[in-house]
Amino acid sequence: MHFIGSVLIMALQIYTFIIILEVLISWLIIFDVINIRNDKAKNLINLLKRCTNPVYSRIRQYVPPIGGIDITPLIVLFSIYFLQWMIAQLFYGYAYY
Repeated sequence: MHFIGSVLIMALQIYTFIIILEVLISWLIIFDVINIRNDKAKNLINLLKRCTNPVYSRIRQYVPPIGGIDITPLIVLFSIYFLQWMIAQLFYGYAYY
């Protein structure tokens, strides 16, 4: 049972990394550090969007951008941390940090 809990927590940590990477890249695009006309950058952005859009689209139905700022990644990150805590409680009996 510990193995299943570890795999689930690791998958959530990888997804957290993907979300943070997408947010950082979007900031770099806004500040014109990354040129989106570059094919490699465009491929990376499309890959990250394909990973996150299924989750984001469900949340964006209920939470629109507030003042032009999309808080969907923040909501997903808090949800992931809550899921990790629940998995740690179920599989290990203590809080996982």
